[in-house]
This record gives sequence, C-alpha cells and structure tokens, in this order.
Amino acid sequence: MQVSRLCICSRRTLNTQSVSSSKARISRYLQSDSYTSGAAGYATMTSATTFYDFKPNDKKGKPYPLTNLKGKVVLVVNTASKCGFTPQFEGMERLYKGMLLSYHHHHPHHPPPPLLLQSTNVSQNAELKPSHPDFEMLGFPCNQFGSQDPGTDDEIQSFCQVNYGVTFPVLGKTEVNGPNAEPVYEWMKQSRPGILGLQRIKWNFEKFLIGRDGLVKQRWASTSTPASVKSAIEEELKKGKSTPTKAEKPTPTTS
Repeated sequence: MQVSRLCICSRRTLNTQSVSSSKARISRYLQSDSYTSGAAGYATMTSATTFYDFKPNDKKGKPYPLTNLKGKVVLVVNTASKCGFTPQFEGMERLYKGMLLSYHHHHPHHPPPPLLLQSTNVSQNAELKPSHPDFEMLGFPCNQFGSQDPGTDDEIQSFCQVNYGVTFPVLGKTEVNGPNAEPVYEWMKQSRPGILGLQRIKWNFEKFLIGRDGLVKQRWASTSTPASVKSAIEEELKKGKSTPTKAEKPTPTTS
C-alpha cells in the first residue's frame, strides 16, 4: 500500500514538474528576441493563452505567425518521411483538398482553382497552394521518433511534394518533446494532455485540432487516420467565429 501511494505521489510530482517546466519554457520564448522581434502586438505578450500567440519557423527558417490563422479551424500534425505512418500524408492531402472543395461547393461565388478539379498529378499541382477561408492544416516535421525524418528542410519539402503532392503548409523541422520542444507544442500538450495526464508526444503523426477560438479541441494518437478526424473538423467548422478566450481546463484523451 505504501509503495502504491509513493508511486501515485511520485507521478503527481512529475506531472506538476512537467507543467511548471513547460510554462517556464513558453515564458522564456515569449520574452526572447526571436519572439519579440516580430510585430508590435507580439512584443507586449507576457503569456500564451491561444494557438495564435506563437510564431514557429516556416520551411525557410522564417517566422510563421499563427495569428494569421485567427478564426480558422486548424489540424496540426507532427510528420516524418520514413515512418510506417508516412502514407498518412496521402490522407491528409485528400482531407485538405476535400475540405476546400466542400467549401467551394457550398459557396459557388468562390469557384475552386482549376487545377484542384484535375487529378493530383504532382507536375500539375506542385505550385497549387490553396488558401481555404475556414480550414488549415499544418505539418511539423520532426526527427525525434526513430530518426525517421533525417533530411534537411528542403529535402523534406521535396519528399512531400514529389511523393504525395502535398499542398498544405509543411513548416520547418522542429522538436516536439524535450528541452528544445517547439513552444506551440509545449502549449498544446499542456492544454490537452494524453491518457493519465501524460503530455509527451508518443510518435509521429499525432494530431491536434484547434478551434476557431484558438484553443485545443481534440487530440488523437498516430493510429487515428486523417479520414477518421474529418467529422470532428466539420463540427468545429459549423461553429461561428468568436473572440479567443482563456484556455479551457485540460481533459485527458486517449492519445
């Protein structure tokens, strides 16, 4: 019984320390030169409350302000090029384009780009970068799981386009766990921990759903396919745009 109580106490202590460490890293990031050198609106930030408060790097190493996505529903995925789940890129692209075509179907005054109606031939679609007014998908390449994304940013971009005709944004290579984890990932993990309150990302292709208010709505494990999360995305898209509010109380997930 004493051993059991000690284990529970130790686990609670570790979880508390993990949360404190995450908050400290986010706070340091928000006060760093790499963050405050951007727009004036960022310079006054003292804490992160929504997804929009962050600026990860894009494929060229330049800041990608997530504030530009305000009001959108966003699916965030940590990706890899040499993983057993890598074929999910195909499903992600199908979901991305499917959402785009669905929007244009219900908004005939905004016809889809001609290339979108053609096959997914890479030579035809390599330059197609559709901007969906309500939905966005972001890929975060990461090499932390089995060293399954060892390439450079340019090599990763080429792989995604040549093999899967990817048109959604794939950002700069980053880390999602540990002391050098991307701040937005620290925030998402803290906002929506996994089972037993564990925050760490377990493997490639875990998924986070961000609502229009900039808060984490759901989190899925790697085994959840892009098609399986479509209904949850559609539910969030049905909700009207709203002003970002303070983060919701984290609830355990099956991730």
